[in-house]
Amino acid sequence: MASNPGNVETLRWHGQRLELIDQRALPARLEYVSCTNAVEVAEAIRSMVVRGAPAIGCAAAFGVALEAKRQEHCTRGQFDAAMEIAFRNLAASRPTAVNLFWALDRMRAALGRETRDDPKSAAARLARAAVELFNADLETNRAIGRAGAAHVPDGARVLTHCNTGALATAGHGTALGVIRSARDQGKRISVVATETRPYLQGARLTAWELIQEKIPVTLITDNMAGHLMRLGKIDLVLVGADRIAANGDVANKIGTYTLAVLAERHHIPFYVAAPLSSVDMAVADGGSIPIEERSASEVTGYAGLRWAPEGVNVANPAFDITPAELVSGLFTEKGVVTQPDTRKIRALFPA
Repeated sequence: MASNPGNVETLRWHGQRLELIDQRALPARLEYVSCTNAVEVAEAIRSMVVRGAPAIGCAAAFGVALEAKRQEHCTRGQFDAAMEIAFRNLAASRPTAVNLFWALDRMRAALGRETRDDPKSAAARLARAAVELFNADLETNRAIGRAGAAHVPDGARVLTHCNTGALATAGHGTALGVIRSARDQGKRISVVATETRPYLQGARLTAWELIQEKIPVTLITDNMAGHLMRLGKIDLVLVGADRIAANGDVANKIGTYTLAVLAERHHIPFYVAAPLSSVDMAVADGGSIPIEERSASEVTGYAGLRWAPEGVNVANPAFDITPAELVSGLFTEKGVVTQPDTRKIRALFPA
């Protein structure tokens, strides 16, 4: 069984089922959703039971493994056909987080290593591959934390956006992982978390995680950030990423671009923490990254309460693009890339 040794177990693998914290229920309730096949995992990703690019990738890998286990008594032809459908369903679950496709590519490679295998052997290999991917993500997050913590001064007041902690990854987190690592080094860190409209990942998830970790956190609405920067109450901005283009442009939760512009205006460092699996070298710049448009109901109300009038038009892009020139540094498992550009990004992927 793969698990996160920390306080938050976002994904729990039991061989024939995957348990996911239902992040829609937090912070009111801590409960798990159980998935036994690829369709159920794809729906969990689509419906935001699980979210955060690395966690989505891990969940998709386990979804492939679950479907393989389910089909292991079929003929090889039937098994291959069922697995192709599983890959397609999982790939269609969310379009922006490149870690999803990165994880599926690795599971395809694991499946294709020995095409003569019977389905039972292939299923066992896919289960091992999913566990390895999960464990690798956890170690990657710790390496990101170590790299980024060096750039977080003692006493820093860190503004973060959306949720980038254990709930968004296999464990430890990316941007929140940097904060955890800085705290573990003995630094006195406090966090200002935006509520992150419209889905409130900051208010519901980031604040919850930080309270569990006993890291001081202050919750603000998204439109308060500029005011706090002007008052000198923010020392750095630290966010995650769902996809990074080859030139260093960053796709992240809607509102990230606004924070980057404000940070530049107030001469505050703006850092991005993300694994190399979030870098898409096939995309030249942010203009080519697909932006997911989510349901209007997320904007017109929440949890069954509607506050917008019937008939109003709604735009709900889930992500925006922050140009590379606004990024002070990119924290990765291979170290820190300052002022990222195409040359520096490419150097992270030696031929």
